Amino acid sequence: MNRSPNSTLPRILIAIPVFNEEKSVDRVLTEVTRHAAAFGGEILVIDDGSTDSTPAMLAQHPVEVIRHGKNRGYGRAMQDMLEWADFRGYDWVISMDCDEQHEPASLPDFVAAIVRGNSDVISGSRYMDESLPGDPAPEDRRRINALLTRELNERLSLGISDAFCGYKAYRAHVCANLRLGVTGYDFPMQFWVQACAAGLRVEEMAVRRIYVDMTRTFGNGLDEPNRRLATYRATMHEEIRRCASRLPVRAMEGIA
Repeated sequence: MNRSPNSTLPRILIAIPVFNEEKSVDRVLTEVTRHAAAFGGEILVIDDGSTDSTPAMLAQHPVEVIRHGKNRGYGRAMQDMLEWADFRGYDWVISMDCDEQHEPASLPDFVAAIVRGNSDVISGSRYMDESLPGDPAPEDRRRINALLTRELNERLSLGISDAFCGYKAYRAHVCANLRLGVTGYDFPMQFWVQACAAGLRVEEMAVRRIYVDMTRTFGNGLDEPNRRLATYRATMHEEIRRCASRLPVRAMEGIA
């Protein structure tokens, strides 16, 4: 397997899904490129059908691009990211968003956790350290995150504090071999159940809670909080039923 230019480090891919991010993509990629140079990281952008100037702007940066002809959803972008990383021989892939809610300055912290080698998934958490300066979360997002994080912990003994933070590091080979098929924003619900069923080692790392654009929407009717909660919970329960034989017995409690 090819190694990073620094032979003491694993080979790391930074993967960034984008959809109509012309307002922030230049700033984010400039900063990510600067930080990635310190550890030989390479950058993949998954353009999920952008219709603004994002595709043209990507051409100005030293990144690989997967282009979706139409918007296929956040979960599909995550699947492409993991499959690409494994196929190309990366040891790890770090996922982050392009809307300036994930700070590139946290990349060295993820790399340090990767080097320690204690985990298969290193998940950012916006709630494990409330002493960090940050923005208040929208009430409905915090409530839904808390409810589903608690349910995942009770059913799967995950011990996490933030089920929905997209700033994560994944051990590429083991995560690419999960049977992931959810294409929307409910992707984390499938991922956490499968991670538990596969016996993956999970740790959390505190990251700042940042909300830049309060007008961003989920689409597909998910802006209505109760519908979003029901959709996410249904995905979790469906995946628990599918993986029941490899999960704790209590995972199935109350699920028909």
